[in-house]
Amino acid sequence: MTLSVWTIIVGTLCAGVGSVLIAALLARALMARFTQHLLSLAAGALLATAFLHLLPEAFESDTPPHSLFLTLLLGLVFFFLLDKAELWHHGHEHGHDHDHSHDHDHDTASRLTGSWAVLTGDSVHAFGDGVLVAAAFMTNFSLGVAASVAVLAHEIPHHMGDLAVLQRGLGQGRNALLKLCLAGGVTVVGGLMGFFLIEGHEAWLPYMLVVASSSYVYVALADLIPQLQKRLSASATAMQVLWLFAGIAMVTVAVQWMHEH
Repeated sequence: MTLSVWTIIVGTLCAGVGSVLIAALLARALMARFTQHLLSLAAGALLATAFLHLLPEAFESDTPPHSLFLTLLLGLVFFFLLDKAELWHHGHEHGHDHDHSHDHDHDTASRLTGSWAVLTGDSVHAFGDGVLVAAAFMTNFSLGVAASVAVLAHEIPHHMGDLAVLQRGLGQGRNALLKLCLAGGVTVVGGLMGFFLIEGHEAWLPYMLVVASSSYVYVALADLIPQLQKRLSASATAMQVLWLFAGIAMVTVAVQWMHEH
């Protein structure tokens, strides 16, 4: 296999399965109280990746700007429709399950249905992330790293919520973690599919980068940031802003380091 394929496999594996394992470690370490900080960090990472790296790279190509802006608009609408189908916006409905439980009177069948819905949504989302990360790596290595870091950052707080739902529905914590790792592993499948679809059609890359940007912007603005819109004290609000900029800095430093090496 070529170096590009290996970098895509490693990047998508770290983003897809790595985010699940980190989420499990954080949940076990009783760090659920820091979920709000992680959401701010993830939002910053996604927005920075989209606006500071993916979109500038796409617009530096010879592709007409009007076509790229149209792709961005259609991408936002597309992810809105996936959200309506409950396949993309997979985190916020259960993102607070680690804070307090609800609907204790649901029967086992209902919990199992909810668990499989979570796994289905995660798998679809992971596949899409994989395709978009592959497009970033095929543009250049540092851009692929930025996309992988952004995916990793925004999946960690979601997977903490996913694990809470799956452990209620599937019972054993190890069983829930294994199934969520398998769903995260679909990111690698999406990455490989993305590579073989785009290879030989490099003219598609600017459009794919814009689609990736629309995905990241949609998740940040429609999913993560609404969870942060609470009435908080001045110090708590300052912490949100600080973690948001930390996410921006994290992606920027990662890309800069890759450029230098």
